[in-house]
Amino acid sequence: MAPLHRDPPGNRITGGRHDVAPADEGALAFVQRAEMRDGWLHPKASNYTFVVELGDEERWGFGVYKPQAGEAPLRDFPPGLYKRECAAYELSRVLGWLIVPPTVVREGEVGVGSLQLYVPPAEGSNFFTMRETHEAELVRMAVFDLVVNNADRKGGHCFAGAAGGVWGVDHGLTFHEGRKLRTVIWDYAGRTVPEALLQDLACAVEMLSDASSEISRSLGELLAPREIDALGSRLRALMDDPVLPSPYSRRDLPWPWL
Repeated sequence: MAPLHRDPPGNRITGGRHDVAPADEGALAFVQRAEMRDGWLHPKASNYTFVVELGDEERWGFGVYKPQAGEAPLRDFPPGLYKRECAAYELSRVLGWLIVPPTVVREGEVGVGSLQLYVPPAEGSNFFTMRETHEAELVRMAVFDLVVNNADRKGGHCFAGAAGGVWGVDHGLTFHEGRKLRTVIWDYAGRTVPEALLQDLACAVEMLSDASSEISRSLGELLAPREIDALGSRLRALMDDPVLPSPYSRRDLPWPWL
């Protein structure tokens, strides 16, 4: 991998090649195996986050590399936030919801971390600009955040992709065993979860109950046993009472909102 730079890449990303879409059949394999080339430090991220060029013999793209070495210490989350990024992808994948772009554990220039396929956003897209046009996808996002116990769903952490789809990113503060839900997506509070989503969640519960299943093995490498147990409890609770909750206080809203 080439050295990482502090200077932002300017229009190199927006004008660069994006040969691999997150929903492509080979997207996960590309992120797992592509060479990590030039990279640039994201100027606004709270933890060290790099946008890196990815390439193999035929395809080019970009990824978001978050090394553990660049994580700021937190009181309520242990080191290794990158594992939660990967766990969110694994759960999104097993649910078949295509919310989180392909995300894997990779070694990079700054050590082990998560590498996620970069998805070019539609211009100006965020939660607040999508509320009138992508309700079904945002209801699904709200359900996903409830299940993973997302403590950091800001408006800019979900967006419409320039090539389609509605994507969620920045899942480092997820899967805590205590209630941590903090999100801007409260528009659907009190709404019953659609039956199709409940069926997907029921399948996830069944797979998590089997210790030999792919999702159980994947999450077992990324999360603590108590966090996996808490995930199962949240899934079962939502299926018993399939209604999206209301915020308890202003602490349930992230800051800044965007």
